Amino acid sequence: MNPNTSAASAASAAQDSTVFRVLARIGYVVLGILHLLIGAIAISIATGGGGGDADQGGAMQQIQKSPAGVVMLWVIVLGLFALAIWQVAEAVIERDPDTKKKWGHRVKFVGTAFAYLAIAGTALTYALGGQSQSSQSSQSLSARLLAVPAGVVLLVLLGLIVAAIGIAFIVRGVTRAFKKHLDLPSGATRSGIVTFGVVGYIAKGIAVAVAGVLFVIAALTHDPETAGGLDSALRALAGLPFGTIILWTVGAGLVIYGLFCFARARYARM
Repeated sequence: MNPNTSAASAASAAQDSTVFRVLARIGYVVLGILHLLIGAIAISIATGGGGGDADQGGAMQQIQKSPAGVVMLWVIVLGLFALAIWQVAEAVIERDPDTKKKWGHRVKFVGTAFAYLAIAGTALTYALGGQSQSSQSSQSLSARLLAVPAGVVLLVLLGLIVAAIGIAFIVRGVTRAFKKHLDLPSGATRSGIVTFGVVGYIAKGIAVAVAGVLFVIAALTHDPETAGGLDSALRALAGLPFGTIILWTVGAGLVIYGLFCFARARYARM
């Protein structure tokens, strides 16, 4: 049997599975919960309440401390793993007649799958009783890159890629491109979901883009501690003029993105 045909058949079988589809939708619910927590922590930082790390690690730590936290963490692992596999399946069965667009879509699907797997890995660490700080991981990665030949170039490239991902989120929100992946209802519900999507995508894009800029700054200043991931990006916003207002707004936007993820779990085309 042709390997490509076999892979496509396996991908189609996975997407035809009701159980797998439900697990993937749970993955969107999980993303919603995480963004609600990250947004709430960011708002807490903006209002001077501290709140911990405003990133996936900080959100996982909050869940770990909650009643039935370990169970919730395992649900997060399963949901995000299923969602990652779903993205891989989408990449395999992508059928856009335009070759460039087809491979562009495939790269996006696979990249998204890796992002979901990375978050699932963080959840697994916490589910097993450990801890993982995203900021330290980012700083460690930056330090390792700066220690190798052409490390500055590599770190700048990484920062530009992360910043580009953030810009892509902003563009997706402004253009409402996310709508084509949803089977939206009519009326006020539709308008509300679209508004949440626009605000949420823009807020998340700003946070991710700033994280990318911090990687570039870390490379140019040879200071790996500058690159601290999402938490450092949000705290950097607080240091800007009117930073408290900006951080509060972005935090609120991340909360709204979390609510959008709940709607996405219900209305995503699967």
